Amino acid sequence: MERETPLEWFDEHIDPQSGKSGLRFGCTMCGNCCSGPPGYVLVTADETQKLAARLGLDTQTFIDQYTHQMSRGTSLNERLTPEGSFDCVFLDRTTIPGRAVCGVYEDRPQQCRTWPFWTSIIRDQASWDRAKRRCPGINTGTLVPPEQIRILRDKVEM
Repeated sequence: MERETPLEWFDEHIDPQSGKSGLRFGCTMCGNCCSGPPGYVLVTADETQKLAARLGLDTQTFIDQYTHQMSRGTSLNERLTPEGSFDCVFLDRTTIPGRAVCGVYEDRPQQCRTWPFWTSIIRDQASWDRAKRRCPGINTGTLVPPEQIRILRDKVEM
């Protein structure tokens, strides 16, 4: 039986805990994926409508107050922190002391839902290891099998 999908490095990455292939990830609520240098969190029209409804705003008001245009599309705004980094406008560092939580978690954009399984991060082992330096949840938590990694990766172009 021939394999339809060519093998990728994470197909052959054997998890030392389970002996199965895949990658581990478990969110530590550190907020590092939602903060850093200026960037972008792209939102679709559907995501914009859901976020607006969540906040009790009409879509245009939400767009005016919480987004800006980037070369790749509409992005959520960011806030400059006292430390000089940029947090997503919906990152909440006060509700749970010592934790960073998403204020719109249930309606967060697809880009956020698929972290850290972006093409740019799972391209190769070296990219995954670089992301691990910033994200303490990489290589911890639940084992994500290769099939699921591909599904998540293919949802957004990152």
